[in-house]
Amino acid sequence: MEFYGVLGEKLPHTISPMINNKIFYLLGIEAAYKKFEVEKKDLEKFIDGLRVLKIKGTNVTIPYKEEVIKYLDYVSPQAEKIKAVNTILLKDNKLYGYNTDYYGFESILIKNNIKTKGETAMVLGSGGASKAVITLLLDKEIKKIYLVSRNKKVNPEYEDSRVEYMTYSEIDNIKGSILINTTPLGMHPKVDVSVVGETIINNFDTLIDLIYNPKETEFLKIGKKLNKKVCGGLEMLIGQAIKSEEIWNDISISDEITNQVNLYIDKHFK
Repeated sequence: MEFYGVLGEKLPHTISPMINNKIFYLLGIEAAYKKFEVEKKDLEKFIDGLRVLKIKGTNVTIPYKEEVIKYLDYVSPQAEKIKAVNTILLKDNKLYGYNTDYYGFESILIKNNIKTKGETAMVLGSGGASKAVITLLLDKEIKKIYLVSRNKKVNPEYEDSRVEYMTYSEIDNIKGSILINTTPLGMHPKVDVSVVGETIINNFDTLIDLIYNPKETEFLKIGKKLNKKVCGGLEMLIGQAIKSEEIWNDISISDEITNQVNLYIDKHFK
């Protein structure tokens, strides 16, 4: 049996084990996928432990997507470009880092027929998931990205002139086509808050929330009320899991398997 898991600081509500164990079942792979809750002070020891315990594959979530990079033997060009790793492969006693959030976010755009070329997007939050989102949007020929964080960026991370840095106090009058929440605001258990209110939400046509628990966040509820197109984060979570499994097992997973996983999670995760 092979062992896998998800690394984070606090993981009480993650459904990654449910998703990945279902994928293993459908693929006929004998494996187990667990939660690895690790304190920041123990991160380096945990990464070393992956080799000792022969943990073949690890997903990485808040707040370690950037921090883990310095402990890895290899980082894929794409993850290096994004500056965040959410998938680790153990192979020949070396640790390889990848970013599958990129593909997970792309799956939301494809499934919901969201156009990016020549459009304007606003991205709320500047963490590891935000980096994957911005990289994909730039690759997909977005015209403009407003990157919003609590504090003004003194040292911009993106040299691309299409990215403009803003704070929340500066965005009331900005209009665009896609508004994306990459922050944890609205995540279970504090589900009654939205990262921004009606004024800002009303300036956009499509809302995407990377949060998947709850399925419909307060941010998306406001969008629905204002007749906006809304997309939750469950599709991204499943999409990045599928890509992670392909990396770990050096396989290509069919659309049929992906659809079965989507149906299973939609039925069992309320």
